[in-house]
Amino acid sequence: MPETERPLRADARRNRERIMASAGELFALQGHEVQMEEIATHSGLGMGTLYRHFPNKQALLTAMVRERFRGMTDLAHDAEQLSDPWEAFETILRTYLEAADGDAGFQLALMGSKEPEGDGLEEQKAKFAEIIHRIIERAVAAGAVRSDLTVADFPLLTVGIMATMYFKPAGNPDWRRHLQLVLDGVRPTETGSGTVGR
Repeated sequence: MPETERPLRADARRNRERIMASAGELFALQGHEVQMEEIATHSGLGMGTLYRHFPNKQALLTAMVRERFRGMTDLAHDAEQLSDPWEAFETILRTYLEAADGDAGFQLALMGSKEPEGDGLEEQKAKFAEIIHRIIERAVAAGAVRSDLTVADFPLLTVGIMATMYFKPAGNPDWRRHLQLVLDGVRPTETGSGTVGR
């Protein structure tokens, strides 16, 4: 059983949390260039402790994404309970992105050329995707979103907005405006507002 799936002693759990918090801060500052040695130093722990928890940087990123998806699944469950199909879709898209805001490690992992996988991550992502699928199917059936929208479009929408969130392009770096443009774009053409902002 991978160490990440075993119950950890309190001290080991604290060390793991320190490593992940330090990694998140350094990814925000340096992106993928951050080295494992820097993460160990920043966390105040030795390299041996770091490598006992995470044998390489990819494993660390995978663990960070898995933890984030656990929280995202809870958000999706909450959104699915909303009675209005459009509100459910808008809520999960917005809260998903709000949760990712400031989490550079998660943003980088999803925008990277090699998507994190393994160590329980696929199962966690599948649980999240099942709920998103139901939310989108309900919205399509209600005519609240364009008829060709599918669950496969969700990462396409979110990663695009995360790129704005992470890189902050010149001119208008506000990812929330990008989100509003996307929301207008997924509404059925005949009911779309044709405007951004509220």
